[in-house]
Amino acid sequence: MTLYSKIIGTGSYLPEQRVTNQELTDQLAAKGIETSDEWITSRSGISARHYAAPEQNSSDLAVIAAQRALAAANLEANDIDLIIVASSTPDFFGSFPSTACIVQRKLGMSNGSAAFDVQAVCSGFVYALASADSFIKSGMHKNVLVIGAEIFSRILNFEDRTTCVLFGDGAGAVVLSGSEAPGVLACKLHADGRHSDILSVPGNVAGGAVAGSAFLYMDGQAVFKLAVNVLEKVANEALEAAGMTSDQIDWLIPHQANIRIMNGTAKKLGLPLEKMVVTVDQHGNTSAASIPLALDAAVRDGRVKKGDVVMMEGVGGGFTWGAVLARM
Repeated sequence: MTLYSKIIGTGSYLPEQRVTNQELTDQLAAKGIETSDEWITSRSGISARHYAAPEQNSSDLAVIAAQRALAAANLEANDIDLIIVASSTPDFFGSFPSTACIVQRKLGMSNGSAAFDVQAVCSGFVYALASADSFIKSGMHKNVLVIGAEIFSRILNFEDRTTCVLFGDGAGAVVLSGSEAPGVLACKLHADGRHSDILSVPGNVAGGAVAGSAFLYMDGQAVFKLAVNVLEKVANEALEAAGMTSDQIDWLIPHQANIRIMNGTAKKLGLPLEKMVVTVDQHGNTSAASIPLALDAAVRDGRVKKGDVVMMEGVGGGFTWGAVLARM
């Protein structure tokens, strides 16, 4: 019998503090930094974002999203035998212990399930989902909890209007389980380290202190050009691997980074914009959390239904990109 993996539950969480463009504009103006709601919206499509409370870590956001995904899947935490967390903002500096292990503890799990983190920045969820699919198809694991969780507000320079207005905090999760019927239809992953300098946090630890910058840096024009090019290509690669064409896609769920990139990708794939799930306006760029956040929103409001074919794709620092084509 051929074994497949299938998404059987989704969940998400946005922190309570919601900051509109006007509120952020007012905060920046107090520092002498000029921007506006119109400037932000016209360049990104973002109207608001959420920020985590000072006492919250990425694992706290991840746990709430995970609990909601588990409830949707009708599973208990100890039914999970692998946790994969995609995050560029782990709980601990140095990234250990892994955020996945902390999530395991906070979920009250005691079954000794495997747990690890994935770091592919905004492509992290796609990388994690592809990894989970492979583990299930190999027979090594049965029920995998895949989470994207980020608190980007803590690595933003709020004196740089070109980046601080774009990002937000949040978490999204899915439960992937073994299935006799096809669920995940194709996965394609790529990276090109030659472009590692266009999107990064360029600091490192030296003598117990941060050497360099601990803030996010982005060459926006370079990222935009690469993103539009690679997202179309990787989506077509996934379609070809599945023996399908773009007109068979019910929903495009891209990384929620910039509405211009998202619209450009949909048009290149020949998809009407009505077939694209858009949540970037309400939570900004939440990096590895953005795709599962958008997926959960569309599942819960009834747009994405059982049997629908969804194309999930992301692009991020590294430079990394990838796509997962799945039947819900």
